[in-house]
Amino acid sequence: MMKQGIIFDMDGTLWDSAENVAKSWNMAVNQSGLLRREITAKDIQGVMGKTMDAIADILFAELGWEDRKKLLEVCCEVENNYLRQHGGTLYDGVEETFCKLRAQGYHLYIVSNCQKGYIEAFLDYYKLWGHVEDIACYGNNLRPKGENIRLLAERNDLDTAVYVGDIQGDYDASCAAGV
Repeated sequence: MMKQGIIFDMDGTLWDSAENVAKSWNMAVNQSGLLRREITAKDIQGVMGKTMDAIADILFAELGWEDRKKLLEVCCEVENNYLRQHGGTLYDGVEETFCKLRAQGYHLYIVSNCQKGYIEAFLDYYKLWGHVEDIACYGNNLRPKGENIRLLAERNDLDTAVYVGDIQGDYDASCAAGV
């Protein structure tokens, strides 16, 4: 029997976390004292799907590289803790869809360009660990999404796989991964 996998993107596909990410990043910015402006949900939505270093370059452009890196680390830590406690906006039918797909024999996974701990915070908050067999993200290995999709598919011995995302970059990554 062929092992078929469905690999999901996170932001814009399973949930919208922009509002709570912005809240958590503003907490981190205030703690750090490195920035003197507010980060909005619109700012966060504008960078979703990008790698964390690219997000820091865009949102913290006025800071030097060392300060950008330091602020990004604080933001990611505060964000993961905040999302683990408050979640985001889960899209309708996600858990039911996961249940139906697993009942049909599909193996479910998540790959994202996010920081380490972000997918885990999502799975913790919504108690979805029982549905998802494996995860991969940029924050764990600093590799692009397409490579992480391919690595996850190989690691899990998938005969066939599809990647479910919401932006052109997701499609491009799935093509690069050969799924």
